[in-house]
Amino acid sequence: MNSQVMIKSEEDISLMRESGKLLAQVFKMLDEYVQPGISTMDINNKVEEYIVNELNARPASKGQYDYQYVLNSSINEVVCHGVPKEAEILKRGDIINLDITLEKNGFIADSSKIYVMPSASPLAIQLVTTTYNAMWEGIKHVKAGAKFGDIGHAIQRHAESHGYRIVREYCGHGIGREMHEEPQVLHYGKPNSGLTLKEGMIFTIEPMVNQGTAKIKTKKDGWTVVTRDKKLSAQSEHTVLVTSTSYEVLTLREDEKLPML
Repeated sequence: MNSQVMIKSEEDISLMRESGKLLAQVFKMLDEYVQPGISTMDINNKVEEYIVNELNARPASKGQYDYQYVLNSSINEVVCHGVPKEAEILKRGDIINLDITLEKNGFIADSSKIYVMPSASPLAIQLVTTTYNAMWEGIKHVKAGAKFGDIGHAIQRHAESHGYRIVREYCGHGIGREMHEEPQVLHYGKPNSGLTLKEGMIFTIEPMVNQGTAKIKTKKDGWTVVTRDKKLSAQSEHTVLVTSTSYEVLTLREDEKLPML
């Protein structure tokens, strides 16, 4: 990871917009595809085929850190980094977070979306909704001159006000030609603390929110992170650009509406 925060040029930003729009199309395709009865490996293979053959782009996660797949599929108590499997079949009561990266013309976009199966419990739906809204509370604080602590504080306040806990071991990150660049973007913090945001910065905001305690553990496969108490976890993620006046969500999907500033 570069030790210096990268400020993107107009050309860089234009190319990252394209990567972000293509990644949003992947999720639009999945909206019709993800349903009970399919395996997480089915989803992985569908996404790889779509990115490579339909979008003429590269799944950036494949081969990164020796990871073999194009996405992370994190079901129910899996916090992050779930590994696709043929034998892992989506059930009617599940929630699943699909975390996908895409590289086009040398620039990477990163986003995740939670899919809620038809019989998911009201408590699961509440967690998913709160996590999504917590991400947006953070995004709304993105503007030149603000501090990264403002983002983290807004996310933490929203999640904890609903009785949930923020996972602290993982954070958002700068992104561009590399998947992980500076700065680290914490999902908790104090207002008016941390680095100052500058126009041209691009980074992810991706809170992981637990239904129970914030404690987690990594399974023996070395990838899959789960809640210690086996309660549910949820995550939402977008790639965000700092503009002169506010922000631009580069991975915004068609079904999403920007909140009022």
